[in-house]
Amino acid sequence: MPKALKNILKFLAFLSIGLFMIWLAVKDMTPEQFQDVKRAFLSGNYWLVVPAFIIGIGSHLSRALRWKILIATQGHRPGTLNTFFAVMVGYLVNMGVPRLGEIARCGVLANYEKIPADKLIGTMIAERALDLVCLMLVFLLCLVLQLDLVTGYLSTEVWPSLQTKLANADAGQWLIILAIAAAVIGIIIFLFKRFAASKAAIKVRALMRGVWDGFSSIGKMDRRNLGWFIFHTVCIWFQYLAMLYVGFLCLPATRELGFTAALTVLVLGSVAMIVSPGGIGVYPFLIQKTLLLYNIPETTGVAFGWIIWGAQTLLICILGLLSFIWLPIHNKKS
Repeated sequence: MPKALKNILKFLAFLSIGLFMIWLAVKDMTPEQFQDVKRAFLSGNYWLVVPAFIIGIGSHLSRALRWKILIATQGHRPGTLNTFFAVMVGYLVNMGVPRLGEIARCGVLANYEKIPADKLIGTMIAERALDLVCLMLVFLLCLVLQLDLVTGYLSTEVWPSLQTKLANADAGQWLIILAIAAAVIGIIIFLFKRFAASKAAIKVRALMRGVWDGFSSIGKMDRRNLGWFIFHTVCIWFQYLAMLYVGFLCLPATRELGFTAALTVLVLGSVAMIVSPGGIGVYPFLIQKTLLLYNIPETTGVAFGWIIWGAQTLLICILGLLSFIWLPIHNKKS
């Protein structure tokens, strides 16, 4: 299959997930609820978008500086502006096809800084693996800080429903459940055996080696660079959190929410960005459902989700397009 067609199909597949989530969020809404959503939008203090944008730019700059430190372990020292521009172009491309942006930013920096692309891809893989580890740590922190909320939700919403279904299941239903479980396990074992010798498995092993090489390069940093690397990693995630907290201040109904709620939104929002192009549809839907845990009305959750998604998307579009335009101009001057 041609690569261009494959990317188009991938884009359409991810986009369809986002559109489905939009439909899922609004399909049961009454005209009165649509009016509530409209009122929530109109009640927003949109001047707070300005500090949110400044924080967002800071997070992107920290990401560029952290990547620059990682690239330096490979013996190359790209310019700060070129690195920042490459990061923003990558984000912009990700709005169209998730994960393609990582390749794009490596290509941009390789072109303008004359750095071997394979070296950059190795650092990019390590950076993304580190982001995954950070996301897991943030998730664990979120659970620890809100243990009462999590256990309360499980005990009142999940466990009683599960108990009822298990208690009402007859022998025939249990047999069906066991048969399905056995079939799933069998399919997984079969696919694993088939997959182990496939080209995809070879690519995965190569990817894991790249991740390992990238992480090992972090260990080779001197104390000063390692300190700055950790500093920028903390800055990235703290600024993401701060952006969401400022977002809470936009709407009267969410102003009382604190950093723990912002942590939950950050975790689920990060997952949503992977599922569809730029998180369209999925991000607002997950945020809407998350805010129900904090007794925020569903209609307010819809408005808040779209406000945050819209602000983030607008910032990426502006910075991405400006970076795309300014890259050749900046390098011509250089």
